[in-house]
Amino acid sequence: MSSAGGAIRVVRFTGEQMRARLDDLARLRIEVFRAWPYLYEGSLDYERGYITRYARARTGTIVVALDGAGNEARVVGASTALALDEEADYVRAPFVQAGMDTAQIFYFGESVLLPQYRGHGIGVKFFAEREAAARGFGYPLCCFCAVQRPENHPMKPADYVPLDAFWDKRGYVKRPDLVASFSWRDIGDVAETSKPMVYWMKDLRA
Repeated sequence: MSSAGGAIRVVRFTGEQMRARLDDLARLRIEVFRAWPYLYEGSLDYERGYITRYARARTGTIVVALDGAGNEARVVGASTALALDEEADYVRAPFVQAGMDTAQIFYFGESVLLPQYRGHGIGVKFFAEREAAARGFGYPLCCFCAVQRPENHPMKPADYVPLDAFWDKRGYVKRPDLVASFSWRDIGDVAETSKPMVYWMKDLRA
């Protein structure tokens, strides 16, 4: 895919680069996650803190899609990852409860991409870059989780197609036995509510 500014580039940001583009990354997450199925009512302050945590982590990884050249390039997509044992307790909880070794697992936080840039292989590159990071840090397993909304949710679009087939094609296996609880404020709500997050896993040695 290309634009007036040139081809879309997918690159891995260092901590310094992350900090320099904090607001761009924060705004992107807020914009993309407002859509179904996350319906996330985000804030810049929270998002800045979230991204800074990745910039400071030993294994913190952020992969971005850039439209344009140089310092004027627009951040149109981003994905995050870090070692599961560097994540919060509630993220690790299902694995701890299952007796699994979290020191062997690399966690993928999310992939966000503006709608007009989808369908051009950028999501595939996001997974490839994060898997490369996991291998580089010596982790044999990787995982991510996805929100599980009720089928009859009133805000579910009639034409919504889940990403299960895409994830399955990347070699990930859904693990309904591993479910975390994440909390955030949905659009239009006055308070946060907890949501079930089902994990998917891949063995990078396979």
